[in-house]
Amino acid sequence: MKIHNFSAGPCILPQEVFQKSAAAILDLNGTGLSILEISHRSPDFVAIMEESRSLAIELLDLEGKGYHALFLQGGASMEFLRVPYNFLSRKSAYLDTGTWADLAIKEANRFGETDTVASSKDQKYTYIPTDFTIPADADYFHCTSNNTIFGTQMKTFPITDVPMVCDMSSDIFSRKIDFSQFDLIYAGAQKNLGPAGVTLVVIKDSFLKMTSKTDIPPIMDYRKHVEKESMYNTPAVFAVYTSLLTMKWLKANGGILAMEQINNAKAELLYNEIDRNPFFSGTSNIPDRSAMNATFVLNDVAMTQDFDLMWKAAGISGLVGHRSVGGYRASMYNAMPLESVQILVDVMKEFELKR
Repeated sequence: MKIHNFSAGPCILPQEVFQKSAAAILDLNGTGLSILEISHRSPDFVAIMEESRSLAIELLDLEGKGYHALFLQGGASMEFLRVPYNFLSRKSAYLDTGTWADLAIKEANRFGETDTVASSKDQKYTYIPTDFTIPADADYFHCTSNNTIFGTQMKTFPITDVPMVCDMSSDIFSRKIDFSQFDLIYAGAQKNLGPAGVTLVVIKDSFLKMTSKTDIPPIMDYRKHVEKESMYNTPAVFAVYTSLLTMKWLKANGGILAMEQINNAKAELLYNEIDRNPFFSGTSNIPDRSAMNATFVLNDVAMTQDFDLMWKAAGISGLVGHRSVGGYRASMYNAMPLESVQILVDVMKEFELKR
């Protein structure tokens, strides 16, 4: 039976990426060595790292615009800490739209004054705040583009002269936006980019020069990682290679714009059924619904066991919602085919007919 993987992360990846990465475990490019054992200083892996960094910049349409791409370790959680470590001198500004944004704020509080300009915590993070002001004297403004747990997504971003930092862990490469409006982007790979173990960081050179701190430990210093071209310490070799394969797959299939069109079709298909079917309800504000993570609940929880048996029998996996929200969460990242979403919709329709 085909498995339809709706897991929020680590998540579904393209089948051809699995095949090519599996082959490289046995023999990388005819070297006779596994990608798992090859030296990170070897010409073969240096070429992989250089191509990965270059392709990330190309896909984000940031070529020639003064940006550096890095592949670091520690996940987005490390960047919660690394961003204020490098850039918080006077005051930072944060938009609180979910669990991960809240954790980023807690890390920033370790380094100085942190202004939470708006929060949707009062409504259990079911919406994206829009009525807020970014302090002009802030060192940077931080936001989270997509909230995996609560199923909300920023559709637009504020226009500000303050440097903008964005956690794009769960929707990087999924939609066409002007990435040059951001001074720093970071994204854990395990949603749309690759396996867990590596984080993409894209940083603007002019922003990098704004930090004057001299007491940052080298492993936490973005300048050191840029200088060493993501090779300050041993990189996550396999995760970087698999991310490169995923980016190549993305480019070969039309790039970000093509993915956006497919992602919108998947989201429309599922949300239409959630709204039509009397047995289900969405949990997030309709204008702020995420195209990546659709969250919904059964209107009668007594029917949970029956519905669970049906979707599991259809080969669906990873549909249970986060414990903070309950219900269900269908994560529809780039590699999720439209056909899998249709299977879920068909199960929901069948569930309605059997009541």
